[in-house]
This record gives sequence, C-alpha cells and structure tokens, in this order.
Amino acid sequence: MIPQARVEAAIELLDQITRAVREEGSAADRLVSQYFKTRRYAGSKDRAAIRELVYRAIRHTGNCPANGRAAMVRLAYDDPELAALFDGDGSTRAPKPITPRERAEAARLSEENTSLLPAWLVDKMNESDIDPDEQNALLGRAPLDIRFNPHLIDLDTVLESFPEGQPLPNLPYAIRLPEGSKVDQSPLWKAGAIEIQDAGSQWATFICQAKAGMNVLDLCAGAGGKTLALASDMLADNADTDLNLIACDTDRNRLSRLQPRAERAKLPNIEQRLLNPKEEDLALEDLTHRANLVLVDAPCSGSGTWRRNPEARWRLTPARLQRVIETQSNLLDIASRLVHPGGYLVYVVCSLLDDEGTNQIAAFLDRHPDWEVENSDVPAGTFRGNGRRFTVLKDQTDGFFVSRLRYIGS
Repeated sequence: MIPQARVEAAIELLDQITRAVREEGSAADRLVSQYFKTRRYAGSKDRAAIRELVYRAIRHTGNCPANGRAAMVRLAYDDPELAALFDGDGSTRAPKPITPRERAEAARLSEENTSLLPAWLVDKMNESDIDPDEQNALLGRAPLDIRFNPHLIDLDTVLESFPEGQPLPNLPYAIRLPEGSKVDQSPLWKAGAIEIQDAGSQWATFICQAKAGMNVLDLCAGAGGKTLALASDMLADNADTDLNLIACDTDRNRLSRLQPRAERAKLPNIEQRLLNPKEEDLALEDLTHRANLVLVDAPCSGSGTWRRNPEARWRLTPARLQRVIETQSNLLDIASRLVHPGGYLVYVVCSLLDDEGTNQIAAFLDRHPDWEVENSDVPAGTFRGNGRRFTVLKDQTDGFFVSRLRYIGS
C-alpha cells in the first residue's frame, strides 16, 4: 500500500471507532482486528502503519471528533509530513486535500485544547491533584510487564529466556520486557510459568498480602488476572498447599476464562461463583464473616489504563462515572459482610480520580465505623488520603488507587 492509502484506511477505521463511541459499540482494538480480517491484502507492515496512525490520532484528540477525517486532519495539523499525504484527486486511494475550513478548525482545536483529555475530565483530574504532565502521560505508550509464578519457576530461569528483561525493584515476581517481546510465543508462557500483568496490578495484589492458609475471596475477578496472582502468592512458600480461594463475578464470559488460565498455570482448584447483579448477598450468604481477605477490584472509569485503551476517555461521561461510583459503593458494602473480625478488605480501582478513590473510602468509613484504614508502607506509590495512589510518571505503572482496610468489629 502507498502511504496515502494507509492514511485513507486509518480514516476509515477512525470513522468506525468514533461511531462506536457515540453508539456504545465495540472497543477500538476489536474494530481494528475485524477491519484487517476482511482486508487480507494488507501486509504486516501496512497493518502496523495503519494501526499506529489510528492510535496516534486517538491519543492526539482530547474530545471525540465528528468523524475519522476530522481526527486525522487534527493529527496532520501538527505533522507536516502527514499533511502532505492528503493529495488525493479521485484517481488514487488517497485522502482529498485538507480544506481551508478544516485547517482553521484544526488550528482552533490546537490553540484551545492543550490537554489530551475532555475538559470535564481535566477538571476532575485537577480536583484530584493530578498535574498536567501526569494527565497527558495517561495517553502515552504502556510498558510490557510480566509476572512469573514462583511455584513453577524462579527469576534466573525467566531471565535466561528473556535476557533483556529488567526485574522491577521491590516487586518479587515482576519483570519489565522490551516493547514487542513475543511473550505468548515463549515456552514459559505455554508452560504457564508467566503472565502478562502491569506492575500496578502486581502492586495491588502485593498489598493484599495473601498467604497460605487464608480464606480469600476475589469479589470482582473478571478474567482472573489478580486471582491468579493471589493464588501464586498463596503457593509461594508451599506449592502443595490447598487453595481456599474463591473467584466471583457477574460476567459469565469473563469468568469462564479463569479456569483455562489456572490450568495452564498448574494451580489447584479455584472455586468460581457466578453472581447475579443485585443478588450477590444471596449467593455469598454462606461466606458471611468467614474471609481473611476480600479483594474488591471494582469496576471503574479506567482512567489509569487509558494508555492501553485511549478511546475509553471519549466513552466516559459524568453520568457513567456516577454509575460506577454507585457500583463501587455497593460492592464495598457487600465485601464488608464477608470479612471476619481482624480480616482485611482491599479495594482497588484503576483510576486516579478521588471520587473513585479516597472519597469512596471516606464514604465507606462513614457508613462502617467498625473498619479502619491500615495501608501497608510499600516502597511505591504515594499516600492519597485513605489509600495509596500509583501514577504513570512517578511509578512507571498504570494509574491505580489501592486501600487496605481492617475489620475491627466483633
């Protein structure tokens, strides 16, 4: 494909993505994958170049643009080489020249929108003391981190397979790999010895301090990434121990991915419970005040993971944010009824917004005076009110808020 054709293809994809945002359709990565499945003529270099253009345009535009061409013109305004490719005359597959009106609109957006986030989210970030550099870093490129399973392998063996990997300080099983590393083609991956997992997620499970002999419940397990990390921690000192670990979720499809992953990692049986929304207490009644540890990896805005899903910030609205805040509050109340005296509840959101973080925990403590914050003094993150916050620039992780709470009631 000629460079102009790649730009035109990126515009087509961006048309689909912006339409999906407005109609609450499929995520960008799925749309990109589907697009290339129907265009086998595009070689690997073409696909990589088109994908790069698409995500550059998404990251470069704070508000969801009217269409794909508007997004690409906005990107081209700051990239003269890209702008020169808008030279189509109808005889070739190339974008038509940028009009004076389009150029003026791109100039206006460039002057008025210095942030990469929608204006209302800039206000929320400012209220949460997230400075502009950290805000814009949320739209950068994410590193590639893996976690190895200590019941199957040790650090030296992992580094033999990934000699360019860098162990991450103070995280016992974390290694950062060069971008583009073929993790899923490694024999260690196929043997279940390693998992792809951002350092921020690994810090969250590290703060849980799950150990053998504990009764542990992951209330929002999803596809089981943190569940597997909890299991690995519980087996670290004794690989032959039984796992008293229960994974719960309301999404059948996501929860169904856990068992194959656990089998690949050669983990003992992990009990799974599919919960009906608004009927969670009924399904968990037999576990009342029995858990040593409950992890609530709650649904959230996802603002800390926009590096991986940059168009997600276009999908977030004040109303949607309020809905997830209400869901978080309900999940905290459910979890509080499952912990026995002296046990712990660890609340995690991949968000930097105080409304989902320290303010959410403050409201929980107001409702439940028989709980207290007992945050671990781990060598990462920064204390933020009722928990610890991890940010892209300071911690080189996705953005997270983690709060560890202890039940002091009877």
